[in-house]
Amino acid sequence: MSRGRLFNLAIPLIAIFLGMLVGGIIMLVSGYDPIGGYSALFNGIFSESFYIGETVRAMTPLILSGLAVAFAYRAGLLNIGVEGQVLVGWLAAVYVGIVVEAPMIIHLPLAIFAGAAAGALWAFVPGLLKAKFHVNEVIVCIMMNYVGYHVVNSIIRAYLIVPGERTESIQPTASLQSAFLESITDYSRLHYGIIVAILACLFMWFLLWKTSLGYELRSVGFNQHASRYAGMSVGRNVMITMIVSGSFAGLAGAMQGLGMYGYMTILTGFTNIGFDGIAVALLGANSSIGIFLSAFLFGGLKSGASAMQSQAGVPVELIDIVIALIIFFVASSYIIRWVLLRIQKKKEGNQ
Repeated sequence: MSRGRLFNLAIPLIAIFLGMLVGGIIMLVSGYDPIGGYSALFNGIFSESFYIGETVRAMTPLILSGLAVAFAYRAGLLNIGVEGQVLVGWLAAVYVGIVVEAPMIIHLPLAIFAGAAAGALWAFVPGLLKAKFHVNEVIVCIMMNYVGYHVVNSIIRAYLIVPGERTESIQPTASLQSAFLESITDYSRLHYGIIVAILACLFMWFLLWKTSLGYELRSVGFNQHASRYAGMSVGRNVMITMIVSGSFAGLAGAMQGLGMYGYMTILTGFTNIGFDGIAVALLGANSSIGIFLSAFLFGGLKSGASAMQSQAGVPVELIDIVIALIIFFVASSYIIRWVLLRIQKKKEGNQ
C-alpha cells in the first residue's frame, strides 16, 4: 500500500481516536465517568439486535446526505444546501405517498422518485446560477435552505395539515417499513431504506469512476480551465453535478418520510440531516465506502447516545461534542499528516 493511501486511511482513524479521547477528558472534567459512558455508548450500539437496527436506521439518511455533499465536492462544488433539499424531498415523497393510489410496485418507486426529483429541482437553482452567472453556490445554497424550510411548512399548513400539526400518513403501498426487518431486530424502526442507500453508494461509485460523464465531472472539479480547453462544457457539468447531488439529498428526505415516520410534521427547526452529511462526507474522504462507514459511526453515536444517558447518566449533548471534535480533527488533517510524515522520516533516518 502506498504512503498516500496509508495516510488517507490513518487520518480518519486518528481523528476518531482523538475525538473520543478529548471527549473522554471533557467527561472526566465535568464529573462523569468516561469509561462507564463509552461502555454504555457501545452497549447502545452493539449489545442487542434492537440497537443495531436503530443504528442502521439512523445511518440510512446520513449515507445519502453524505453522498450529496461528496458528489458535489468531487466536481469542485460545495453543496451546503443539502438540508433544504432533504426537506423538499421529504415533502414530495410524502405527498405522492398520500395522494396517489396504485399498487406498491408502482407507488413506492414513484414516491421515492418524487423525493429525488424534488431535491434535484431545489439543487438545480444554485447550479444554474453558478453555471450561467458565476454566482457563488455556497451563498445560494444557504439561502435555499431557509427558503425550503419555510416553503415546506407553508405548504403543510395550507394544504396538508391534519390534527397533530402534521400531514396524513402515507398509504401502505408507498411505505418502506418492513415487518421482517423489524422482527429480526427486536422491533426496531429499521426499514428497507438501507437498501436504497447502498444502491446509491454503488451508483455514485459507478458514475464517477466507470463512465465518461464521471470523468468529465471529476475533471471539472480538478481544473475548470483545463477542462474547458479540452472541449468540456463546464456549465453543463456544474448543473448535472448539482442535479445528481440534490437527488441524493432528496432521497435522504424520502427515507424519512416513507421509512422512518410515514408522514411529515410542521418543522420547528432544521433536521440537521443535511448538515450532518457534511461531517459524514468529510470523515469518509468523499468516497462511497468511506461515507458508508462514517455514516455507521455517526448513526451509532446518535442512536447510542440515549443509552449513554440512561445507563451512565452522561448528557446526550456530549455526543455532539465528540462529533464536533472528530470533525475538527479531520479538518485538521494537515497537522496529523505532518506528524505522521515526521514519524515516518525519523524511522527511515534511524534505519
